[in-house]
Amino acid sequence: VWSLGEGAPEETEKRDDSQRSTLFVEKPQSGSVSVGGNITFIAKVEAKDLLRKPNVKWFKGKWMDLASKAGKHLQLKESFERHTKIHTFEMHIIQAKENYAGNYRCEVSYKDKFDSCSFDLEVTESSQAAPSIDIRSAFKRSGDGQDDAGELDFSGLLKRREVKQQEEEPEVDVWELLKNANPSEYEKIAFQYGITDLRGMLKRLKRMRREVKKSAAFAKGLDPAYQVDKGGKVRFMVELADPTVELKWYKNGQEIRPSAKYIFEHKGNQRILFINNCMMTDDARYYVTAGDEKCSTELFVRDPPILVTKGLEDTSTYVGERVELSCEVSEDDANVKWFKNGVELTNEPKSRYRIKVEGKKHTLIIEEAAKNDNATYSVMTTGGQSEAKLSVDLRPLKISLALEDQTVRLGQEIHLKCEISENVEGKWYKNGQLIEASDRVKLYHKGRIHRFVIASAAVDDEGEYMFVPDAYNINIPCKVHVVDPPKLHLDGLGEGNTVTVVAGSKLRLEIPITGEPTPKVMWSKGDKWLTDSGRIRAETYPDSSCLVIDAAEREDSGPFRITLKNEAGEDTALINIKVVDVPDPPQAPNVTEVGEDWCVMTWEPPANDGGSPILGYFIERKKKQSSRWMRLNFELCKETTFEPKKMIEGVAYEVRVFAVNAIGISKPSMPSKSFVPLAVTSPPTLLAVDGVTDTSVTMKWRPPDHIGAAGLDGYVVEYCFEGS
Repeated sequence: VWSLGEGAPEETEKRDDSQRSTLFVEKPQSGSVSVGGNITFIAKVEAKDLLRKPNVKWFKGKWMDLASKAGKHLQLKESFERHTKIHTFEMHIIQAKENYAGNYRCEVSYKDKFDSCSFDLEVTESSQAAPSIDIRSAFKRSGDGQDDAGELDFSGLLKRREVKQQEEEPEVDVWELLKNANPSEYEKIAFQYGITDLRGMLKRLKRMRREVKKSAAFAKGLDPAYQVDKGGKVRFMVELADPTVELKWYKNGQEIRPSAKYIFEHKGNQRILFINNCMMTDDARYYVTAGDEKCSTELFVRDPPILVTKGLEDTSTYVGERVELSCEVSEDDANVKWFKNGVELTNEPKSRYRIKVEGKKHTLIIEEAAKNDNATYSVMTTGGQSEAKLSVDLRPLKISLALEDQTVRLGQEIHLKCEISENVEGKWYKNGQLIEASDRVKLYHKGRIHRFVIASAAVDDEGEYMFVPDAYNINIPCKVHVVDPPKLHLDGLGEGNTVTVVAGSKLRLEIPITGEPTPKVMWSKGDKWLTDSGRIRAETYPDSSCLVIDAAEREDSGPFRITLKNEAGEDTALINIKVVDVPDPPQAPNVTEVGEDWCVMTWEPPANDGGSPILGYFIERKKKQSSRWMRLNFELCKETTFEPKKMIEGVAYEVRVFAVNAIGISKPSMPSKSFVPLAVTSPPTLLAVDGVTDTSVTMKWRPPDHIGAAGLDGYVVEYCFEGS
């Protein structure tokens, strides 16, 4: 029910005075709607000076935030028009009911700016015309002429005095109850005695303890608060010190004018305001001004008590069945509270209990009843209550699908599944120990099916498992056997499972292995199986196997196969052993050209590079008659040709070559054939024609200026035709 009072005066006035600014460009206006009709309230805020969307809240009464009530009958919408830069906020009330009537408030805030607008909603009967009111009769007091009829003293709040000849209810002082009660019991007392605005009452209770200041204008002011039943009449009365002072009455800040609803009466110094046919819209703050002084009060309009017209009935059911406990009350959509063994039940999303309201019918729904639902359930309204017992029994349990023994490989999924005839919880056990769900162990229950899942099985997961349904003296067992196929772990090897060893060194290659039981290990090269002895042998341990080669030789290079076998399977791999050595010597170099102190030499690379690429060559030379070789380069020669220099002309020399790889330097090549550096003879000089005949020409010239160590053997004469 939305019918609640206005906010506390101190709180509202303080906020209005400190941060009030004009943000609205269009405020929501009061309106009227027939029962079952729809109405829309619109507020508009200009956004041209705002960096972001303002915060807008809709309230009913003093403090009820309507955002929590949005649903079938209430919708809050917002939109933004880019061209006009106007934010539009709408509150749609759909299929209005009588109790939707009342005072509403729209608040808009942006940073330190704040604006608020109050408006009223009146809900009228659609099928009946509003009864005419006799103004003269409005001045008559309710209740057979008693002076205080229609006037509700707040200290007598909720104490209903019947003027008809009926048995009076025991007098209850609600204020004394609230003053002496624990704060945790305030809501219970408010519901029990039909208080619709607990906050307002508590604020009034707080004000009662304050010292009341004397007023110069009012000899007697308004009571702090009044309460009246919906449809009743209430009287406000003040007594003036000066009867000539002008008096004005206000409701929520708006002046009240005389009408059929609001009747003013003067009796000497007394000024009286009657409010007839009080509705929920009259639940508000009222004050009266006399000159510069003001006297205020609160009026609380109470709905009539809600009666239970059809009570709850005792119900029996089985575990897992859907249960509905229903009752009917005297008003549509009334406030009804449900209790289980005296503890209130709420309609929260995560609750097992769902409360359904269809007009006057209220239903508590339990989708799947459980043993702990055995209890006494009750409903309570402002005018009555009803209770009933719910009995939940177990059905005889049958095993539709038993657990099955499983053999799974290490790392594979363990999935145990059983199905029973009832939707009940249960527990899983391994070797008699309770299993709790974790990141690794997942337990699932959907309906009558229970599942146990381990995504990656470990050796320790082997054992006897058992599912035990709750509240039943049966168990469903099975065995899980975890096997670990053999596995070679070659992560530490190089690319292509290649292992390199230097010739002459000892190789000890350890390969980690796993498997349960411990697998049998076999090594082979080609069609030859290795034993555990000899220069090349295999050594086996519980968690590894070693290939051992003493004094590795080039012939040991090649693929070795390792094979693991156990009852769960086998694993095999090829491991390439590469024995590297210094390269073979290059072939003997050839001297292809000589000069005065130089020569040009070439050679062929070595036939075997030792298993490692040739990086370059070193070159040495010596005189033929000497035994001392001299290195000619200290940086590797990358090519297979070289030009030695700074030799002595006419002296015989020999050269040789060394090949170099990452392992080292090869032996020297065979020496080249001996060679002698010789300078080229200079050309003859002073060539001239000495005589010419018809068939011959006589020529003469001088010998060369420089004749090398090889001497001069003779001359070669050549001729050609002129111009050719």
